[in-house]
Amino acid sequence: MWDAAFERGEAHLGTGAIGLALRCPLEEASPRIVRATRLPDRGERGFAFTAVGTAARLNGELTPELYSVLRAEGAKGLAAAAIDDTLTFVPWRKLPLWLKGRSVSVTVRNKLEGWWLRSEDAVGDAWRTVRRFTHR
Repeated sequence: MWDAAFERGEAHLGTGAIGLALRCPLEEASPRIVRATRLPDRGERGFAFTAVGTAARLNGELTPELYSVLRAEGAKGLAAAAIDDTLTFVPWRKLPLWLKGRSVSVTVRNKLEGWWLRSEDAVGDAWRTVRRFTHR
């Protein structure tokens, strides 16, 4: 049914790809989701990438074709949320090497940002304390 709608060029195929991710086995849905990520309408492509993230959540893995689509789109494009979902719901051992590298870099960046924010808080607290004692 989705294939026929695709051939006719119908609207809302990206939205339909989410339904495929929810209702079909991963191997069956994967080629259709990949096709949906290449739709001309940016909004519908966005829904197709939502379908990729949904597939990762539900299956705890993705097909090599879906990983390729994520890599081609990149972490700053429409695939950002799908990549985050994949890193959250797919076990480390099942991730391709490029996504493991992304995971490590995100973890390191988050840790450094956390340290920076905590140090900012500590400096701010110290400065407020100093000002409180010097303005008496």
